Amino acid sequence: MFERFTEHARHVMELAIREAQRFGNEYVGTEHLLWGLAKETRGVAATVLEHFHVDLKPLRREMEEMLKTRPHVESVEKLPQSDHAKEAVRYAVEEARAMHHNYVGTEHILLGLMHNSQAVAAQVLADFNLDLDAVREEVRRVVASGTGAQE
Repeated sequence: MFERFTEHARHVMELAIREAQRFGNEYVGTEHLLWGLAKETRGVAATVLEHFHVDLKPLRREMEEMLKTRPHVESVEKLPQSDHAKEAVRYAVEEARAMHHNYVGTEHILLGLMHNSQAVAAQVLADFNLDLDAVREEVRRVVASGTGAQE
């Protein structure tokens, strides 16, 4: 499934898994994916978040505090994705397809995370006053202009 993901998008997924394991969480959720996005500063998503004045360092701190409160399990090799995380990845693929992109980048993951208002990452992003349609338009602008970090 991740063969169409860019190097940076794959890195986000790896960071999310590592973070869930580091905190002993029992699954990889949208909060982990958002932490991975906040940590991957070279993708288009970082450029888009910067446009909306989302400072990634406080975002990472907020996510880290949240992850500390999640249920802990002993070390697990392969953590399952939560239903919300699976859904966010599906939405990311749909966003890429709708934009006629033959890849899934960090920008698509960001958009995928914003689709379900019940998911933790969407709620955190809403706290930063981010709106899905506005973010989607900025993604299109950044990608079209080539001003975003190279995927």
